[in-house]
Amino acid sequence: MAETLDELGPVDWLVVEFPGPDFGRGQIAPFLDDLVNRELVRVLDMAFLRKNADGALETAEISDLDETELGGVRMAEAELAMVLSEQDIMDLAETIEPGHSAAVLVWENQWAAPFGAAVRKAGGQLVASGRIPTQAVIAAFQADEADARSAEGMKEGV
Repeated sequence: MAETLDELGPVDWLVVEFPGPDFGRGQIAPFLDDLVNRELVRVLDMAFLRKNADGALETAEISDLDETELGGVRMAEAELAMVLSEQDIMDLAETIEPGHSAAVLVWENQWAAPFGAAVRKAGGQLVASGRIPTQAVIAAFQADEADARSAEGMKEGV
């Protein structure tokens, strides 16, 4: 964790769903490991969820899972701070489809910590924040490209 709470960077969370029960077979682990090693993020909490075809939920801690299921994700285990409550996990599990698995990840954005500390020291405070899903950005770019092609076609009389 940060030396003081004043140095703490913004904290984000996400739920990544994978088709089937295998948590993506550890394919994202090298990328998470890279972010941690470059000190861009600090993993604060992680949970793994599985729903069987009937919707019954199975939760697991990182130590409960086989390395072949997670790859190098185990490297983050020492950083875990248990931010998520049992109720948080149950609420997030509602987003997972039956027959799928998911990883829940909570992390500190270490790259933004100095900026956040400077904002707080200057008397500023976060009053709004948000995230635009990548899929929405891609759809907007594709719509702009389609509009541009349509406008080009109209200029050329096509």
